[in-house]
Amino acid sequence: MSENVFITEETIEGAEDGPLSGQTVAVKDNISTAGVRTTCGSEMLEEYVPPYDATAVSRLKEAGATIVGKANMDEFGMGTTTETSHFGATENPIAPGHVPGGSSGGSAAAVAAGEADLALGSDTGGSIRCPAAFCGVVGIKPTYGLVSRYGLVAYGNSLEQIGPFANSVEDAAALLDVIAGDDEHDATTRELPLENGASYADAATGDVDGLTIGVPTELLEGADEGVVETFWDAIANLEDQGAEYHEVSLPSVEHAVEAYYVIAMSEASSNLARFDGVRYGHDTDAEGNWNETFAQARKEGFGDEVKRRILLGTYALSAGYHDKYYKKAQDARAWVKQDFDEALEEADVLASPTMPVPPFERGESLEDPLQMYLADANTVPVNLADLPAVSVPAGETDDLPVGLQLVGPAFGEERLVRTASALE
Repeated sequence: MSENVFITEETIEGAEDGPLSGQTVAVKDNISTAGVRTTCGSEMLEEYVPPYDATAVSRLKEAGATIVGKANMDEFGMGTTTETSHFGATENPIAPGHVPGGSSGGSAAAVAAGEADLALGSDTGGSIRCPAAFCGVVGIKPTYGLVSRYGLVAYGNSLEQIGPFANSVEDAAALLDVIAGDDEHDATTRELPLENGASYADAATGDVDGLTIGVPTELLEGADEGVVETFWDAIANLEDQGAEYHEVSLPSVEHAVEAYYVIAMSEASSNLARFDGVRYGHDTDAEGNWNETFAQARKEGFGDEVKRRILLGTYALSAGYHDKYYKKAQDARAWVKQDFDEALEEADVLASPTMPVPPFERGESLEDPLQMYLADANTVPVNLADLPAVSVPAGETDDLPVGLQLVGPAFGEERLVRTASALE
């Protein structure tokens, strides 16, 4: 068994029959499972057992899936390597000695190692696509609002989505079919845009004849040479099947990482305020007034990366700095969205390497958090623009997996599934 894939191993049986009958699913440990511990990879929630199921989990059970465990993750979803987990790092099953990506590293590793047929992760700035690329599996980040966030422990509400991992595009699409759609518990969800009983899985035809692919030049700049070569080989493969590509420009993406981290950290500082050792979280033995107890509970319960992001987010939202940072970041977000919309007017899908680098060696990025943040350069713009994206295996460089990212228009998942399936 691959190392540290699960935080909690627990079998949760689904309905007797359904579209996922006989399939096993690993669920990221920030998605609520009634009666089964949900830790978010943090000491803060080490003993937390939710009283209810997330909508995505209820739908898995109704579809007949068997949940086999809660998958390891970066603490509260904050990281690109699954090394910030309180429960220890996860080994990359197909690249030993390297990280599986993050923050949904346990979910991707479970599928890559054969510990589960399918998995659920969450993606705030690349947390499904990064581990999918690093572990050589398929990961889909749905359009914001396609999948209910009810029961997902919040990190950055305006950015995050639950999505599927699988070994094939069709299997990932079949899992998306189960979890997608309107939910009365989440006002941001909407009805499925599919018509005539069609499903996302049906779209995995691999037919890309006449498809136009836009390649944003900015998302290739600074990427590892071997990653770029593997990417162009995959584009050539799509061309051989009748697709055509042209270069497009997304000038705003050079500010996307900065804007993303201001927005995500601001939302995190607000969302994580509830973990005070009273309402939720780690119980401390500290004596003294409420402020001291609250401070001690958070000092003991949160890891370094989470503390760093809460501090930066609180600073960005503080009086005198709100307009200087948070408002500017929201303006940049609108610019990113506009750039993507314009690029997608002249192309059916956009393509880039999922990650600009192959999987890091374990321990490598912990010394330099900035290196970890910059590795998100190709994935975070998609969350800022509320668009869907998929990472599909594209090949290898130096025996390490490389993922190809495809981005589509809002609720254009069918088109992404069709295109991604042509690369299998």
